[in-house]
Amino acid sequence: MRALGLVVVSFVVMEPVTYAVHRWIMHGPGHAVHRSHHRPARSRLETNDLYPVVFAAIVGVALAVGFNVDGWGWLVPVGVGVTLYGAAYGAVHDGHIHGRLRVLAGLRWRYLDRLVEAHRIHHLYGAEPYGMLLPVVPEALRARAVTSERDPLPRRA
Repeated sequence: MRALGLVVVSFVVMEPVTYAVHRWIMHGPGHAVHRSHHRPARSRLETNDLYPVVFAAIVGVALAVGFNVDGWGWLVPVGVGVTLYGAAYGAVHDGHIHGRLRVLAGLRWRYLDRLVEAHRIHHLYGAEPYGMLLPVVPEALRARAVTSERDPLPRRA
């Protein structure tokens, strides 16, 4: 039961971690890499795709330590929770919002529509919301975005 709790807590904690990394790394010193994500796609891959590769490598090292070093086994359920969040993030962000996975691109659920609109606002202004699965959109930006006809989220196939 303790392991399941660590999986759930790790999954939940990843939303504020994602917010912080997106806000203060990707839109800060790591913007040179992230910038490709805010520009029209030129190919199926973008420089920004390096971020999930690096994050997956970090989780892979943590899992290896958790499986192989006495006293560090708690890293395994933490790594599982982080991996599940990463899979949900990838499915929602890359698969649904940006249409990089055809099977997910056309889904219509109210919750997913809300996430698409929040991410559209982020791409319109390069500011809030930085979260992904529970984004908080400032009311002023939401009202401003309603008047914008620009669609910064072209679908990819």
